[in-house]
Amino acid sequence: MVHDQQSTAVITGASSGVGLYAAKALAQKGWHVVMACRDLAKTEKVAQEVGMPKGSYTIMHIDLASLESVRHFVKEFRERGRSLDALVCNAAIYMPLLKEPLRSPEGYELSVATNHLGHFLLCNLLLDDLKHSASQPRLVILGTVTHNPDELGGKIPPRPDLGELKGFAEGFKAPISMIDGKKFEPVKAYKDSKVCNVLTMRELHRRYHDSTGITFSSLYPGCVADTPLFRNHYPLFQKIFPWFQKNITGGYVSQELAGERVAAVVADPDYSQSGVYWSWGNRQKKDGKSFVQKVSPQARDDEKAERMWDLSAKLVGLT
Repeated sequence: MVHDQQSTAVITGASSGVGLYAAKALAQKGWHVVMACRDLAKTEKVAQEVGMPKGSYTIMHIDLASLESVRHFVKEFRERGRSLDALVCNAAIYMPLLKEPLRSPEGYELSVATNHLGHFLLCNLLLDDLKHSASQPRLVILGTVTHNPDELGGKIPPRPDLGELKGFAEGFKAPISMIDGKKFEPVKAYKDSKVCNVLTMRELHRRYHDSTGITFSSLYPGCVADTPLFRNHYPLFQKIFPWFQKNITGGYVSQELAGERVAAVVADPDYSQSGVYWSWGNRQKKDGKSFVQKVSPQARDDEKAERMWDLSAKLVGLT
């Protein structure tokens, strides 16, 4: 079936938080949004709750932790015959209280498998679809201030460190649970996965921007302190953190505003620069304008980016 010239975006993890509000904001801009999520019934319910018009979205199943699920999603997406004009890699899991690593179906540590490897595979598989977009295609990967020790939000230990990517090089299966091959630290695993997200964006830009015209970017939409990302944290943290960000740091951003910022980076002409990381700062500048933020030393290490790419490609079975 052929659809009219309406632009289509795929957003992972669109069933809650920033992903949901980004979907809503894009639908308001006239886009058709493919909400790629694990829980279809929940996604339908929340799409209606936030008032997304019936025909403005399609809900499709994806479990980013499973490489097989990612491949199945791509196949199913293509069978529907829609163009692809933007891909937003938003889904993430954060499990700070784990004592032992959880594993993906392929045997990889779960947060890196979900946040990085699943998205890495998805980006690579959908590049072809984006290339054929009639508009200015964009691929946007969500970042986080915690990836960057140069910024206040990134100074809280443990700091991300991919090391020599020893864990990836050695196959990343039990007993290995960290990219650097060291002992399991759930908070660091999350931060490491977000460094990989930024490296992936920069490497996609380096490899494919000139030949495809696709705009690759990342963004930090501000501190969305009450997002479901923190649902696995201590209940006290879930209460105090939003208060702290609202009243002490001034970094607080609502899920809705963060979603609008993601939609802007996907759709607005102002954001057509490729290979950059957009930020609204951790201290909300009064004018609320975005700027291009310098990424962390690790995330701008081209040699590391290339090694991360090659090892990730091997882990997800891309030749």
